[in-house]
Amino acid sequence: MNKLDTTASGVYLIAVTPFTDSGALDLASTDRMVDFYLGCGVSGLTVLGIMGEATKLTAQESRLFVQQVLTRVAGRVPVVVGASAPGFAPMQELTQSVMAMGAAGVMVAPPASVRTDEQIVAYFDMVRETLGADVPWVLQDHPVATGVQMATSVILRILQNSPTCVMLKHEACPGLDKLSALRAANASGKVRRVAILSGNGGGLFLPEELSRGADGAMTGFAYPEMMVAVCQAYAGGEIEKAHDIFDAYLPLARYEQQTGIGLAVRKHILAERGVIASAAVRKPGPKLSAADIADIALLSARQTRRLSEMTEKI
Repeated sequence: MNKLDTTASGVYLIAVTPFTDSGALDLASTDRMVDFYLGCGVSGLTVLGIMGEATKLTAQESRLFVQQVLTRVAGRVPVVVGASAPGFAPMQELTQSVMAMGAAGVMVAPPASVRTDEQIVAYFDMVRETLGADVPWVLQDHPVATGVQMATSVILRILQNSPTCVMLKHEACPGLDKLSALRAANASGKVRRVAILSGNGGGLFLPEELSRGADGAMTGFAYPEMMVAVCQAYAGGEIEKAHDIFDAYLPLARYEQQTGIGLAVRKHILAERGVIASAAVRKPGPKLSAADIADIALLSARQTRRLSEMTEKI
């Protein structure tokens, strides 16, 4: 597999981690999930992310899951692995392991312990040293999850210091002005251009992010075909079509982004679609109520009807 580089674009789907009802890794569902995502036309996969429940896996489980995904992908698309860790020793160990397996690169977010601009920059200088000169990596800017606010100026300094940082996963919300500022810095020659994939939940602002200079999306959604179709339409200059496709899925995307139960909603829909065998979220994690499940059933039925009507019009 070729390593990740600054030309990455399209949809790098954040994969869920399938578990059995008892909470064990479900490798059979993992294979089925990979096939489903690839069938939707994704450009790459990202595993062991926040919505992949990475912090709930043991080190051995993490390696086993990554190996299963990479074996099933068989080089068809790049696979990025989340390598954020409390310390640099486990980050380095996981990185070396997954890169040897064939991963395209790793993704790192700042820990909650770094607060000032200088602390953030110094931390990512150490990330660069830890990963080494041969490992391309993704800078994850996700303040809602990390509690760390990275100003545009800080991101520019990190990129200037780290030639092996080839992508920004942009999840600041609101973040459209930050995206515009980063691309303006590229245009002015202030900093080299890297790939920027937006990560705001389920692509909730995907059309606008593409218009501000994002190269695609790195997030999850139970209907990844929406994000793929939006990115393809936008890349082809069909802006109105991109918005129309996005609008058709908005009710489900909005429902899936509820704080606390979003992952449970996503896994429930994926199970209903036959992608994974169980909707289980590993403990500690949320469970859907009967009312939640009824809401999803209604939205899913309306989605099926909406897509049928769109197909008839075409």
